[in-house]
Amino acid sequence: MDIKKTLLTTEKLKPLYEDALQLKFGKMFTDYMFTMNYAEGKGWYGAEIKPYQPLVLDPACSVFHYGQEIFEGQKAYKSKNNEILLFRPEENAARFNRSMKRMSMPEIPVEDFLYYETELIKLEERWIPTQKGTALYIRPTGIATEPALGVKPSSEYLFFIILSPVGAYYSSGFKPCSLWVSTEYARAGEGGTGAAKAGGNYGGSLAATAEAMRRGYNQVLWLDSKEHRFVEEVGAMNIFFVIDNKLVTPPLMGTILPGITRKSVLQLALDLGIEPVERMISIEEVVDGIKAGKVTECFGAGTAAVISPVGKICFKDKEYTINNNETGPWSQKFFDTLTGIQYGELEDKYQWVYKVK
Repeated sequence: MDIKKTLLTTEKLKPLYEDALQLKFGKMFTDYMFTMNYAEGKGWYGAEIKPYQPLVLDPACSVFHYGQEIFEGQKAYKSKNNEILLFRPEENAARFNRSMKRMSMPEIPVEDFLYYETELIKLEERWIPTQKGTALYIRPTGIATEPALGVKPSSEYLFFIILSPVGAYYSSGFKPCSLWVSTEYARAGEGGTGAAKAGGNYGGSLAATAEAMRRGYNQVLWLDSKEHRFVEEVGAMNIFFVIDNKLVTPPLMGTILPGITRKSVLQLALDLGIEPVERMISIEEVVDGIKAGKVTECFGAGTAAVISPVGKICFKDKEYTINNNETGPWSQKFFDTLTGIQYGELEDKYQWVYKVK
């Protein structure tokens, strides 16, 4: 689909940040956005790149009342050769469509998804930071816009993409975070929307996250909703443990977001020298393993932080320290390898990097 472009004059462009390393996540946005509409019987239409602006929506729009909304999170990087690089964007496009399908929303062909976002990114190239650890965050979003009440799939939708330059995730350095295990709340249940990147999953997690922070911990370690016993994921990331010198993570069973970083870690593991294992992990195994020295590392994996080492886990008001609350060698190795590939500094033998130009 052709894209209509409404461009600003030079003097109307926003001033750039002074120091990208000082940027806060999701606080600054670029000059332009991409939008496209959908109508039942017509399909997707009206692809447009236009100045960043508020959305005008009817108060009766389905998104407000029935939660038909999904999104993605990606990053664009600048290589030393001034190339614009994306990390496995076709995986994000495919997951976006899986989320759309789960929420009864119309899909967008992967090749079209990539075309729309790369055209926007090329126009906004000046916003891509160049310092290591910084990036241009990409937020594709789909929402239901039919102005009608009634519990049914909307007949109208809006797809939009906004961009935000972000600083290094670890402003104080690559240091371990702490987790609080919730035994009261659950993130997702079997047959629910846990595997979709839907806004409701995150809205429902806020109370537990606030409780974790009130107790002095950074994020929540979620357990399964049925038995409140088996580890699922952490905050907005997938979780990994090094147990008996193997890299162990919970399997994808419909309640866990299938992370692109998670998938990449599992694919990298053997090449880096550790056997990956996907299996159920009880919280008792984790805490007993920490006490016995069998659990030697723990880290989260996701787009925002890439790899987030974990130094402490609190379960039933008792705190367990992993690796002396220090970043472990596997956490560091996966972080260095993934970021090296993402910034074009290491060989991309997996063909994960997508060059925009």
